[in-house]
Amino acid sequence: MFEDLKPNPGKNLNIEVDNHIYARFPIKTHIITKEDDIVDVCKKYAKPYLQNGDLLFVSERIVTISQGRAFPIKDIKPSFLAKFLVKFVHKSPYGIGLGSPWTMELAIREAGALRIIIGALAAAITKPFGIRGIFYKVVGKNINAIDGPCDYTLPPYNQYAKLGPAEPEKVAKKLKMELNNDVVIIDANDLGVAVLGKSSKSISDSFCKNVFRDNPLGQSSEQTPLCIVRKIN
Repeated sequence: MFEDLKPNPGKNLNIEVDNHIYARFPIKTHIITKEDDIVDVCKKYAKPYLQNGDLLFVSERIVTISQGRAFPIKDIKPSFLAKFLVKFVHKSPYGIGLGSPWTMELAIREAGALRIIIGALAAAITKPFGIRGIFYKVVGKNINAIDGPCDYTLPPYNQYAKLGPAEPEKVAKKLKMELNNDVVIIDANDLGVAVLGKSSKSISDSFCKNVFRDNPLGQSSEQTPLCIVRKIN
């Protein structure tokens, strides 16, 4: 059955982590919407392939979308604060993040204006000393998982902005109960990897980041938001 699963173009099937070899099997799904249940999606597409000891990595994007936490940018009206703060955001080629008024507005709604302002001030104070990431540590609430419309995102989500998933740890544990395999909710792109939720604390963040360090899910039209990770050596 695993013959159906192949690495995405330009990606490797296997990777070495801590002197062991792991296979990463990306799984294609339909385009997920807010009408989908993430449990049903994983049971339909991943469960037939899962074996004992496998880990299922789930893109945070489809969790967010299934929770109704992705919004058309035409429906988001940025506030004055959002338009002001976005001027100071570093623009990355690997995703918009908070670098648009729509995503900044979502951050303000999610964390509250006061927390966002405090985070921005803390970042401004520490930046001259070469300290990065203070804004996200101060604000919390998975603000770093917020993202906006990109050319490489599948339609219609190339015109959407999204929050991070709600209660990703709880989602991972629920999926484990249904699948009988450990689950990791992950935010991976070609810049880096963030672990948002795990069904077990015994799964280290370091392992997750290393096994996904080349982003086997791809970053464009692959349509593979699920990935089975299997130790083969």
